[in-house]
Amino acid sequence: MPKESGLAWTTCSVDDTIDGTETLRAIINDVTSLDFATPRGVQDISGVDKSANERLLLLADFSVSLNGVFNDAATTGQHTVLKTITNTSEPRTVTLVVSANTLTNEVLFENYEVTRSSSGELTFTASGNLSSGTVPAWS
Repeated sequence: MPKESGLAWTTCSVDDTIDGTETLRAIINDVTSLDFATPRGVQDISGVDKSANERLLLLADFSVSLNGVFNDAATTGQHTVLKTITNTSEPRTVTLVVSANTLTNEVLFENYEVTRSSSGELTFTASGNLSSGTVPAWS
């Protein structure tokens, strides 16, 4: 596959889990930047007889941070989707698609922050971590 830019993402969705019904909502137009990671724990198993490290891979994880412009449009705006994340321990399905590569995880959001800057911008940040115990995998 050739090298690519980070332009033209096709999907950034989070389910809204309103009234017990899980509906995946596309918030891609409200998200201006995002960070995600799929780290693994590592255990050092180097014996004293070694002059270099030996390691084992341990548990997999996933974290995501979404940043963007505040939008409270009914059912389509990110605020409608994210405003209840602090009221429930329900995980949310997060789906990211770039260049036909899909990464879907069940995430427990821990933060939803809305900021009004001194120049007037109204922005948001939401961050969460893997909650399902399922190893993150691209498809």
